Amino acid sequence: MSVLNAQARATIESGRLAHLVTLNADGSPQTSIVWVGFESADGETIVSGHMDDRLKLRNVRRDPRLVLSMETGVTNDHGLGEYLVVQGTGEVVEGDAAGLLQRLARVYLGPDAVFPPGENHQPGWILRITPTKISGIGPWS
Repeated sequence: MSVLNAQARATIESGRLAHLVTLNADGSPQTSIVWVGFESADGETIVSGHMDDRLKLRNVRRDPRLVLSMETGVTNDHGLGEYLVVQGTGEVVEGDAAGLLQRLARVYLGPDAVFPPGENHQPGWILRITPTKISGIGPWS
């Protein structure tokens, strides 16, 4: 059973930057800004692509708990900016990060965007996120 409703899915696919919070080895939070989308049309598994093996990925391998937050750009009737918080678990898989980033670049940068630049990319890594709970201010709370 999905924890994401249609409005949460639309926010994730909106091209708004996501704040990814993972846990460092000492338990402190580590935050990164990432592009996100869905692995497939079913809208269940959230993905982000990474060309380099950064701290956020090493953190997820050690402790898969994570949080994503995104502002929606919508102000509700009370004057509050809506935002989505997704709690979940992550899995790092080696794969076609460049292909995923190219697909996401069309959403984040425009339909003619080419990203990452260059050719013959290394496989990179894909962070697969399984949502377990959503919260925030919006039509998901």
